[in-house]
Amino acid sequence: MAKRSFNSNGNLGQEPEKAKISKESIREALSLFAYIKPFRGKFIWSMVFIALSAFSTMIFPFLLGKMIDAASPGSQMQMPQSGMGVAAMGFDLKTVQWSLNTILLLLFLQLSVQTIFSFMRIYLLTEVGEKSLANMRTDLYGKLLSQPMSFYSDQRVGDLSNRISSDLSQIQDAISFTLAEFLRGVFTLIFGLSFIFWISRELAFVMLSVVPIIAVVAVIFGMRIRKMSRKAQDQLAESGTIVQETFLGISIVKAFTSESYEMNRYKKSIYGVVATAISNARYRGAFVSLMIFSVFGTIAFVIWYGVGLIRSGELSTGYLTMFVIFSAFVGGTFAGFAEMFSQLQKTLGATQRVRELLRQNGEEIELGSNTNPIVHKIIGNVTFKEVAFSYPSRKDVQVLHNINLEVKNGEQVALVGPSGAGKSTIASLLLKFYEPSEGHIYYDGMDSQDFALTELRKQIGFVPQDVILFGGSIKENISYGKPGASDEEIMEAAKKANAHEFVARFPEGYETIVGERGIKLSGGQRQRIAIARAILKNPAILLLDEATSSLDSESEQLVQEALDNLMKGRTSFVIAHRLSTVRNADKIIVIDKGTVQEIGTHEELMVKEMGIYRKLVDLQLEWSSLEK
Repeated sequence: MAKRSFNSNGNLGQEPEKAKISKESIREALSLFAYIKPFRGKFIWSMVFIALSAFSTMIFPFLLGKMIDAASPGSQMQMPQSGMGVAAMGFDLKTVQWSLNTILLLLFLQLSVQTIFSFMRIYLLTEVGEKSLANMRTDLYGKLLSQPMSFYSDQRVGDLSNRISSDLSQIQDAISFTLAEFLRGVFTLIFGLSFIFWISRELAFVMLSVVPIIAVVAVIFGMRIRKMSRKAQDQLAESGTIVQETFLGISIVKAFTSESYEMNRYKKSIYGVVATAISNARYRGAFVSLMIFSVFGTIAFVIWYGVGLIRSGELSTGYLTMFVIFSAFVGGTFAGFAEMFSQLQKTLGATQRVRELLRQNGEEIELGSNTNPIVHKIIGNVTFKEVAFSYPSRKDVQVLHNINLEVKNGEQVALVGPSGAGKSTIASLLLKFYEPSEGHIYYDGMDSQDFALTELRKQIGFVPQDVILFGGSIKENISYGKPGASDEEIMEAAKKANAHEFVARFPEGYETIVGERGIKLSGGQRQRIAIARAILKNPAILLLDEATSSLDSESEQLVQEALDNLMKGRTSFVIAHRLSTVRNADKIIVIDKGTVQEIGTHEELMVKEMGIYRKLVDLQLEWSSLEK
C-alpha cells in the first residue's frame, strides 16, 4: 500500500495506514508528549506501577512452585547456594521452605498487592491519556477552525473528520494501552528471564533456543494475516460504498431499471470479501496449528529435560513448574511484541498526519471573542481599488481583473452577470475568505488588511443560496448570529424575517429540532431562519448570494419581504440571477469575465440596447413567456 499523503481521500472503512519506524517518525511521535507534560506526575507514577505490577505478577509462579514443593517434601533439590538466590535477610530463596498455609497466605498477599498495582496503572494511565487527548483534540479542532477557505477547497470532510476521530483515537490507545503493554512486556521479559536463569541455566538455554524461532514464525505469519485482513477491510468498505451510492441514487436506479446491475455489482464485491476471508482463514489456521505444535512441543521438551534434572537432584518439581510458567510468560511476551510493533507503526502514521495539521498556518482568528468590543466599527462604505484575484489552487487563471467599485453607506448593490463571471468571488473577498492577488479593499477608507479578521467578519452578515442550518433547535440556529441573545431578541428577529408565524405553529415552537442541515424544514423556511440569524447579528454590511433563486413564488415573496426588512439602513450586496428581484437596487453592477462591464440603475441600464444587462433581462423575459 502506498504511503498516503495528507491530501489523499480519507476512508473510515480502512485500517489506519502505518508509517516506517525511523528517527524522524519517532521524533514526530515524541513531540506529542508535550501534551502529557501537565500530567507528568501521574504519568511517572503510572510507569512505576507498571513495573511493580509486572514484578508482582512474576512472584505468583515462584510461590506456586514453592507450594508444590511444600506438598512434596522429598522433592527438594540439592544445590549449592548461588549468589543470586541469597536474600538480604540471609537465606537462600531456592532452599527456603514454608508451610502450605504460609505460602497460601503469601499468594493472597501477592494477589492483593498486584490488584492494587494493576488498578493504579490502568487508572492513572487512562486519566493521563484521556486528558492529554482532550487537549490534543481541542488544539486540532481549533487549528482546523482557523484554516482559510483555500485549505478546505483542497480537503475532504471525511479526511479531516478522520484526523480528529480515528488518528487521535489511535494516539490515545498508544498512550493508554500500547505504551503500558509495551513497558509491561519489557519488565516481564527482564524479570522472567532473570527468574528462569536463576532456576536453571541449562533449561533456560534449551527454552531460549526455541522461543526466537516461534517469535520469527509469529511475525512472518502475522504480517501475512494482517495484509489479508486489510485487503478484506478494503473490499468490505468498497461494498459499503456500493450500498451508499445505490440508496442515495435509488430514484435513478429504479428509473433505469438497474436493480439487477446493482445486485450483480454488490454480489461480486461481497464474494470478493468471502474469497479473501477464506484465504486468510487458511493462513490463520496454519499459523494457529503451527503455534500450538511449537508451544506445546517446546513445553513437552522442557518438561522432559527438566525431569532428568529432577532425577539427578538438580531441580525440584516445584521449580520445574515455576520454570514452565515463567517460560510461558516470556514466550507470550515475545509473541505480543509483533502486534505491538504493528500498533506502533499505526501510531507513528497517525502522529505524522496530526502533526501535519498542527503545523498548518491558520488565520488569525480570535477564539472565544464574541463578547470582545469592536474597536473599528464599520459604517458601511466599501471601495474596491484595482482589485485582481486568482484562486490559490489555480494561480494561472485570473478570476477578477482590475475591479474598481465604490459603494456608499446604506446602498443596495446588485451584482449580476453570467455564471462564472466572478460575482461570488467578490463576496468571498469581502468576507476575507481570500485576499486579493492585487489591489486593495477599503471599509470606510480603512484598508481591510488593517482590520482584525474576527472583528471584520463580526460586522458582515451573510445569507447564502444553500442555507446551512445546524442540527439543533430553531432557537439555537437563530441565536448563532448573536450568542447569548434573549428570547425576546430571537423572536423579534424571527418576526422581521417572516419566520415567527410558521415557527409558532410547531408544537415545540422555537425548541423544534431542525434535523441535520435543517432537513425537517422547507427551503423557504430554512431561508427565513437564515435571514433571522442575519437580522439578529445586525451587521453593517450584508451579503446575499442568490437567496431566492430556488424558491417557489409564495416562498419567494415571503423571503423577499424578509430580505427587504434585513437590507433597510445597511449596505447590501445582492448576487442575483433572477433579475426581477433587483429592479429597485440603488446600483446594479454587471460583471462579465471577471471585469466590471456596466454600472447603473435598472432604468439606466435598460436604455443600452446592446448592453449585457439588457440582453440578460430580455433573455429571462423570453424564458418566462415560454414557461407560461
